[in-house]
Amino acid sequence: MTRKKPERKSGITTESALTAPVKAVGDALGAFFGFLGETARIFTATLILILRGKINIRDTVNLMASIGVSSLPIVAVTVMFSGGVISLYLAQIVVKWGFGSYTGAVVGISVVREIAPILTAVVVAARAGSAIAAEISSMKVTEQIDALKALAVNPLEYLAVPRMVAAVLTLPMLAMMADVAGVFGGYYVAIANKVASGGFIATFEAMVTPRDITMGLIKTLFFAVVIVTVAVQQGLRVEGGAAGVGKATTNTVVLSIVIIYILNFILAYVMFNGGPAVG
Repeated sequence: MTRKKPERKSGITTESALTAPVKAVGDALGAFFGFLGETARIFTATLILILRGKINIRDTVNLMASIGVSSLPIVAVTVMFSGGVISLYLAQIVVKWGFGSYTGAVVGISVVREIAPILTAVVVAARAGSAIAAEISSMKVTEQIDALKALAVNPLEYLAVPRMVAAVLTLPMLAMMADVAGVFGGYYVAIANKVASGGFIATFEAMVTPRDITMGLIKTLFFAVVIVTVAVQQGLRVEGGAAGVGKATTNTVVLSIVIIYILNFILAYVMFNGGPAVG
């Protein structure tokens, strides 16, 4: 008679099955706090360099053109049609009830508080943030960052400072243009949906205050810092050659957008929740 072969036990033991989720959570927390630590270090070091006046004016101006001027058409089109969509849905409802003129107030507040700042930051993160990460990560894998250190040049002074200053100066200006584009789009869609032109303008002027516009622009300062800090952090930690460059670029866009939306909620709560909604 042939003997039966002993059955092989599964390679996954009870102990490993219990510890695997704990290890996964631990690794995730470690990566999260490591990311926070790196970004905090980069932001602090960059801010200190800026306060010391270590700013290359020529590079900063060139980067303002790259980040701002090149992004303006995309920002304007995106926000204009977003304002138009809000106006379209709103006008179809409120006109039936005789409150069509309030479309101007709702579109105006929505655009200047939320839509323009958020979409401006998302567009810049997707376009300029990814470019910053790709450039820095390419320099890292080709050892240009090490060459800068060998020449006693601070990589953050050379790479992060001009980009941070350019983004902080440029995003509020882009957001102002986006405000105009969003309200413009909302206005013309509202008129096409039988909202009175005078009523739209009157409620916009009555309900949208300078504080609303200012708070929206202040948001973009925080978003600019997030975009550049994340892009520099991802670029400097890249590994694995060309594949690493692609991963750093993708991570920059994803992380920036997620952080922007989380930060937007916090800023909106602080800026608007404690006071009156309008006026």
